[in-house]
Amino acid sequence: MCCVVLVLLAGAPRIGLFLLWLFTDRLALAFDSWVLPVLGFFLLPWTTAFYVLAYAPLRGVEGIGWLFVLFGFLLDIGSYSGGARSRQERV
Repeated sequence: MCCVVLVLLAGAPRIGLFLLWLFTDRLALAFDSWVLPVLGFFLLPWTTAFYVLAYAPLRGVEGIGWLFVLFGFLLDIGSYSGGARSRQERV
């Protein structure tokens, strides 16, 4: 199951996050409330997915895990700026 979720995260982070929520307890371990995961699902899906995958229950996110979260944030920003650029080119 874990491999299926990782493959879906690679192509569609929102579907992968939904499956992580549905079949595992990783989101509940990584977040204390439901507000941040829901906001992350809609606004920063890559960042949320990498945070959930990098989170260790006893230590949180540390070291190289923060690099993965930063990479997810850059993917989110790139997807937003790429979409804005393509809209400008169509007009």
